[in-house]
Amino acid sequence: MTRVSGSGTRTALTSSVLDSYIYGFTLQELSLPFTSSVGLEDVAGSILKRLPRDEFPHLAEMIADRALKPGYAYTEEFDVGLDLILDGLQRQRESRR
Repeated sequence: MTRVSGSGTRTALTSSVLDSYIYGFTLQELSLPFTSSVGLEDVAGSILKRLPRDEFPHLAEMIADRALKPGYAYTEEFDVGLDLILDGLQRQRESRR
């Protein structure tokens, strides 16, 4: 794990990480080419058909086992990703003590 020295540098990097995640997630969500679960099924199904599964097995699995399941909502992924980031920042903070 890379350690960052200086509280100002840590604060700037923390802000940058959070800003990038929030902005990137929002931009991605606004750019998705569908607005309903039917649209998601069409797009994800089309990607899955053309995806070389031997090159991208985890992506293929995620699409088939997650994105194409009834009730999947991309928006709900935000909290999961934010928790991962916050956990990592907390571990970084604790390692400095």
